[in-house]
Amino acid sequence: MTEEEKNAQAQADKENEENDDLKVVMPEANRTTMPQEEFKEQPDYLKVFANFYIAEFDEDDLEVINLYDENHNMVDINRYVLNNIHFPRKKLVDHVLQYHDYNFKDLLKTMEEKTGVKPEEMLTYEAWEKWDEDQRTKIPSSLS
Repeated sequence: MTEEEKNAQAQADKENEENDDLKVVMPEANRTTMPQEEFKEQPDYLKVFANFYIAEFDEDDLEVINLYDENHNMVDINRYVLNNIHFPRKKLVDHVLQYHDYNFKDLLKTMEEKTGVKPEEMLTYEAWEKWDEDQRTKIPSSLS
């Protein structure tokens, strides 16, 4: 090794020592995880109705249900569904019932009083579709 190479090596070693003194050590990040959300257990009839409601919401077809919304429950439900529409349907049903089950229950109570439907007996999506169709046929139509 030539004298010049030795000087260059010594200079490089000196710079490395200085850099070691100024080396920044980043601490490990403190990570926290949120606990998984616990959902209230809901009766099957309420889950089925919420699923039907969201399907009708997606189709802009809530006119029949709206006829029985005396306490403006649909405003709260629709706002929540619209703000969380990115959820898959099953998750959206769980979430909307977590926060708005009382709105659905009040809406179902009014529907029961006005139409005689027994929500606890409506355990399939098809039953709600048939009910919806039956209610539509009772609405007087206009030719204008």
